[in-house]
Amino acid sequence: MSGELYERLIKDLDAAGARYRLIDHSPEGRTELVSALRGHDVAHAAKCLVVMVKIGKKVTRYVLAVVPGDARLDLQAVKALLEGTYASFAGRERAEELAGSLSGTVLPFSYHPSLEVIADPALLKVPELFFNAARLDRSIALATDDYIRIAGPRVASITSPTPTAIH
Repeated sequence: MSGELYERLIKDLDAAGARYRLIDHSPEGRTELVSALRGHDVAHAAKCLVVMVKIGKKVTRYVLAVVPGDARLDLQAVKALLEGTYASFAGRERAEELAGSLSGTVLPFSYHPSLEVIADPALLKVPELFFNAARLDRSIALATDDYIRIAGPRVASITSPTPTAIH
């Protein structure tokens, strides 16, 4: 499943004239650890989380929340943004089905019509975003303005305020 998605992403990035580079590394899907392997600040990682939002009793929507790697997703902010009545992380099986790749390799792009991309503005302040390329052993460093142009995410504050980390 992830191999085809990887190929599709590379074709789409090339077709759009995106500025990116590939980074091969040991297989890893945890943001903090893979950021160290890639050699960048964890805040520059695009952490991708699939969220389920209930709107009343009959409507369920799914969101691909893209936040800085060192931030915590604020589920209440996502719920409020969609005017939902309940929000939670999607189950692993459903998240992987919607994302088209395994947990830990979810792209900050949506190829599923039922998965809306919402990016936190804090992530979009860095010149380059890093994310696993639908596989655990290869990542992409993508120019942030190209990401915004190609993915077309809805931009909204969806992270919890966190104290400054001590490095």
